[in-house]
Amino acid sequence: MYKVDLPVNHAAEDAVARRRAAEVARKARIFNTRSRVLGVDLSALDQQVEEKKLRQKVERQREEAFDELRRSHEEALLQQARAEEERRAALNRDLIQYRTVHQRVEDSRDADLICDLKGALGPTIPEAELGPASMQVFQGEDIGEKERKIMQMENTERELRGQKEVDEKRRLEDKYKEVLIGKEMVHQDLRMVQLDALEAECNKAARIALNNYNHALAAGQAEKLRERRTREEGEGLAEMWHMVTSDMLTECAEAAERESGGGPGRPRVLTDRWRGMSAEQLREILREREDQRLERQKQLEAEKLLDAAWDFQRMKLTREAEEEEMRTEGVQRETRTQMDQYNKQLANEQQTYQEYLNKKLYTNKPTANFFNQFNTSSR
Repeated sequence: MYKVDLPVNHAAEDAVARRRAAEVARKARIFNTRSRVLGVDLSALDQQVEEKKLRQKVERQREEAFDELRRSHEEALLQQARAEEERRAALNRDLIQYRTVHQRVEDSRDADLICDLKGALGPTIPEAELGPASMQVFQGEDIGEKERKIMQMENTERELRGQKEVDEKRRLEDKYKEVLIGKEMVHQDLRMVQLDALEAECNKAARIALNNYNHALAAGQAEKLRERRTREEGEGLAEMWHMVTSDMLTECAEAAERESGGGPGRPRVLTDRWRGMSAEQLREILREREDQRLERQKQLEAEKLLDAAWDFQRMKLTREAEEEEMRTEGVQRETRTQMDQYNKQLANEQQTYQEYLNKKLYTNKPTANFFNQFNTSSR
């Protein structure tokens, strides 16, 4: 037999490890009080966490994209600014080079005046020694120069005169416009002054009419007040005369008895004309008052007797109520005593039964291992 090294198969061990891990995860889920009692939806929470992470990732990518775009814009702007500066520098260099080469001060016609070279091209140098490049005006060149300059001067003078006329015309038009505007403003001011004067006259007329109306009202009110005072004074004098000549001040008793008319239910004399009672009337009033006093005394004595009877009745009822309350308290006391004895008997019986359970029936008490054997597996 040859010894062959066969590869070890770890599938069984991996399966056992997977089952153990699943059992541990299952125990963690089942014995987790929070998950079991509150009912946490782990899948929903995981989904929310994933969505939040995805949202944060998208926001971070967007921010990075914005930063990259901003950097690219800044670089483009910087590059454009550098290109613009380089272009301006190149233009300045070309302009300086052009001026240096083609616009030298020494090559101008006024070089002898500008560069203080007076006499440099003077008669000290013979004209025969100068070459063609040194000549500025050739023979036969620009024959009508004087006429052309005169014509140019005339054209310039005519143009200046036309411009001056146009300016003068414009100045006159502006001045005329200003005069028209001034006249219009003066006309408006005069119109406003006239309107203000008319408004003032209208207000003055309205005030005069209002004053006249107020004076008329005041005169009417004064006339009414005077008439009312005259009428009140007349009425007062008439009332005073009536009072002075009336039967009340003249103390005419016959008039009171005569005008009363008598009859049942009506006073025999008029109170405003009554001048006093007679002795017989006074004795009658005193006798009637004494009768009323005696009747009132009898009524008070009867009320006292009635109150005493009511007090005796109330005392009797109170005594009976107290006796009834004492009897009720005795019955309640006896009932509570019987209830206490019955409760004590029940307590003794319960204690005896509990001692029987603890000492005779439940003698084999379970240990901690008995309780630890439960909830040890998820199955």
